[in-house]
Amino acid sequence: MAVILQKFTKFIMENKAFMYVLECADGSLYTGYTTDVKKRLHTHNTGKGAKYTRTRLPVTLLYQEEFPDKPSAMSAEALFKRKTRQQKLEYINEHKKKG
Repeated sequence: MAVILQKFTKFIMENKAFMYVLECADGSLYTGYTTDVKKRLHTHNTGKGAKYTRTRLPVTLLYQEEFPDKPSAMSAEALFKRKTRQQKLEYINEHKKKG
């Protein structure tokens, strides 16, 4: 039973994903998804991330939210990108209070 639990835990840890929001140097927001937020933030700040962030460095991590898998994080990203800037900031502030 312990082996099954270990395998399940490993599966969950390897498959979780995050939606993240960056604040760029110009004050704009960038939203993406990844399985490793720290590594992705480093990639953005070294100019090897998204084309959008390359000309708006440095970027800082404003928010991250964990999801059980990549498709869930991708869906959350797509929904989040539809929001206005004000709605995004309200969402972030509300969810930061919960966590």
